[in-house]
Amino acid sequence: MFSQEGYQLRLEWGPEGVTALRDCDVLVIVDVLSFTTSVDLVVGNGGQVRPSEWRPESGRTLRPASLVDATGLVELPSPNGSNLCALAARTGRHVLAACLRNAEAVARRAAELGETIGVVPGGERWGLDVLRSGPREFGPLRPCVEDYLGAGAVLAALDGKASAEALLAVTAFRNTDVAAAVRECGSGQELIHGGHAADVDLAVEIGVSAAVPVLVDGVLRESA
Repeated sequence: MFSQEGYQLRLEWGPEGVTALRDCDVLVIVDVLSFTTSVDLVVGNGGQVRPSEWRPESGRTLRPASLVDATGLVELPSPNGSNLCALAARTGRHVLAACLRNAEAVARRAAELGETIGVVPGGERWGLDVLRSGPREFGPLRPCVEDYLGAGAVLAALDGKASAEALLAVTAFRNTDVAAAVRECGSGQELIHGGHAADVDLAVEIGVSAAVPVLVDGVLRESA
């Protein structure tokens, strides 16, 4: 797979994306519904989040609406964003967590930390509901609307030579009714119909947070 060398701003999906972008100075993980939105809320309150590689026995991840007032250290496994943070930590690069709420603030910090920035939207996983009933590996990655728009929000706030993948994400973000798209896409509808509309409401708020979660010693905390 071509690694997008020569571009300062790059985008690749999921765990394989982390591997493909491991030569970037900075890796930005995006999991809008719902890991990085949860992280933004906790870190914005002065708390910290410990991400970990997700396994079926890890249980359900905490929802953003339950973390609005959370402080202290929160253990937060998830099959996408948390897992990607744990993988990205192994690269030795700077690792940041972004969502629609804090995309611009994260972009500013990423630009301070390095010249090449890789943005990794987490996507969803096929078959994940089935896995809750047993310890099997979940299915292949499903690219999703909300993480593509979240990645575009980060990239739209950055300057530099961008790959085609990165430019398309920026175009999608700038030319989409983001809140409507996230609410109407498969992931948003699943949460809304499952009684978690409040999580979606929190996730579609754009630019409301100045929190910049940076992974340090295995914990996501406010950037120094």
